[in-house]
Amino acid sequence: MAVRASLGCFPSDPTLHASCGMPWGVAVTPFSAADERGSPPATGDEGHLLPRCQSCFAYFSLLCPLDRWSWTCAVCGGENDMPADAAARYARDGVHDPPEMRSAFVDLLLQGEEGEAAPAAPTPVYVAAIDLSSSEEFLELVKSALQAALEALSPGSLFGLLTFSSKIGLYDVQGPIPIVKNVFIPPDSDGSLPIDLEDIMPLCSFLAPIDSCKDRITEALETIKPVSSWDVAANAAEGQDHVLHHTRGFGVALDVLVNYLGSEYGNAFELARIFVFLSGPPNYGAGQLDTSEEQNAGKAGDADHILLQEQTSFYKNLATSAVQAGVCVDLFAITNEYTDLTSLKALSVESGGSLFLYSSTDESTLPQDMYKMLSRPYAFGCVMRLRTSSQFKIADSYGHFFPDPQYMHVQHINCCDAFATYSYDFEFEKDSQFSRKSSPPILQIAFKYTVLVHNGDTSDAPNSGSRSKYSLERRLRVRTIQYNTTANIWDLYDFVDPDVVLTILVHQVILSSLSDVPETRLWLEDWLVAVIAQYNKAYKNVTSGGGTGIPLLQVSSEHINPDYVTYLQCLFSALEPASLRQAIWPTLISYSSPDVEAEVHQSLGRTVFTSESPIFLLDAYKDLLVYYSPTASSEIPFPPPRDCLLRSTINRLKQERNITPKLMFIHGARDDTTELETYLVEDQTLDGSRLPGSTGFSSFLDEVRSKVSEHGI
Repeated sequence: MAVRASLGCFPSDPTLHASCGMPWGVAVTPFSAADERGSPPATGDEGHLLPRCQSCFAYFSLLCPLDRWSWTCAVCGGENDMPADAAARYARDGVHDPPEMRSAFVDLLLQGEEGEAAPAAPTPVYVAAIDLSSSEEFLELVKSALQAALEALSPGSLFGLLTFSSKIGLYDVQGPIPIVKNVFIPPDSDGSLPIDLEDIMPLCSFLAPIDSCKDRITEALETIKPVSSWDVAANAAEGQDHVLHHTRGFGVALDVLVNYLGSEYGNAFELARIFVFLSGPPNYGAGQLDTSEEQNAGKAGDADHILLQEQTSFYKNLATSAVQAGVCVDLFAITNEYTDLTSLKALSVESGGSLFLYSSTDESTLPQDMYKMLSRPYAFGCVMRLRTSSQFKIADSYGHFFPDPQYMHVQHINCCDAFATYSYDFEFEKDSQFSRKSSPPILQIAFKYTVLVHNGDTSDAPNSGSRSKYSLERRLRVRTIQYNTTANIWDLYDFVDPDVVLTILVHQVILSSLSDVPETRLWLEDWLVAVIAQYNKAYKNVTSGGGTGIPLLQVSSEHINPDYVTYLQCLFSALEPASLRQAIWPTLISYSSPDVEAEVHQSLGRTVFTSESPIFLLDAYKDLLVYYSPTASSEIPFPPPRDCLLRSTINRLKQERNITPKLMFIHGARDDTTELETYLVEDQTLDGSRLPGSTGFSSFLDEVRSKVSEHGI
């Protein structure tokens, strides 16, 4: 569990916090294997014995003062009795201390908890929901991605295959040949069907074990074809006049699928994950979206000031149902058609899933992203709670979670990997501050989660099938942190973490920009001016602060697909701070040859086109661009050879990412350089347009300097 604070020293009082201008909060990556310094947690198997405060329900930790028969909560200061068995457990001998007496960061196995429902089946379940109102190229890409998924999934997992258009198709691949059963979606459906999916095909027939049915799953995939004009004509002849080409009954299909995988008696499976492959907007049945130009104009109003809003609450309600059923939804949109991801994003974000957008089947990294996503460890059924000591509180929280409807600041996360990050913004309680006489600020993050443990090959064991290869482990991870405070503004600036500041700002910008983009941009510029002015005042610096500020919000209403904006919002809101900084402000590295790195952190300006360096690598997190200067020697191989330093660097970056970055090679002597110029942000004006005179960023800094001077500094 990595926890990074925006301010390494907490401000002593609200006035100091306000005067420094910096966001005050933390970024938490709960399922990371180690803390932010690389230290792993102390582990144990008696999490059910960990005492809890009777007042605030925080957990006992190394930071709690301990007496023979009592202990004091580090979070709220409450006194708690220490039962005799716990007192014996915490009798210090220095050798056999339990984990919570050795470290303030622990990861403990939980035994069965009282009041819990009967455990769900420990078998992981994966279902692919495929849009048939698509093209042959779309389906070929999806088939390749699912083949990659089958290779990444562990033996013993269950896999289901569903298709949707104006009808829903369920595949049974457990017999000698794949069988598909279809049910038509009524055009006036409210999200349900006249017949339950269980009555069409029992769930045990729909979900097939991967280890014994992989070949037949592949055979079934090969039979999938897009909706054709022949199908439309045949359906019309049968009286289905409402069935049209390119109809997507996506809302109904997902609604009944979530109910299919769930159970009226609780979750049928501990983990169920749906992969949705969408080639266009849902336009049929419940949850259909109007993506016409007239609708967009009406919803957006003034397109320069507001982003498109959700058309319907259908998918947000469906996300609630998915969370309750323990279902995680990953949405893969492969289309250059406006699909209104703004209305769809809640389905993936709130259920703990991911949202991906690929504008072209030709350049899509979907198969690589599928394999990468499924081959890394992840936790599920997660619940996270952050507690603070009494002087301060959580002002806002951000990330891909579902807030508990009953308890404040309790977040449910259906699926969480080691990259998923959640951010919190702090503020002082009314009339509170940190003083020398008060207790220091304490933060405690509790993260309860489940992992599937593979028990190895149990095929030789009596009465064991493939499903017994897994067991569930419910674990509790607790991190308690004590922070220093300062009454000195210089300490706040000296110990600021710019990546976390950027993370919190990006979350605030995303929320604000949903209502008014230009106002958000002006607010961000005003914030930057205020911070530089306060910094200069603190250090008696009469200069402008140079290039310490960057324009984080670049918006132009022209030629920007709203779906791409939504995709970036979803991507940025889940990245850990260092990755987010890379995505916002790319790194440019020059090379004198494919095997010799020259300089890191080159200026992101058009000077790249006049530089003496022959090769550049631009890392924008989701894109990697290799640029060869027009004057590069013809003896330097293009593209770079696979055994060179540059290629090794590219491969390492691709391996470290949670998504597969798009790799492009550009030779300045013969290729279009537009893709590279897009990232030369120091040559762009505030609205994102490039200036031929390379004065955009300079003009922006000049404007900031002018406004700073108006503060009298």
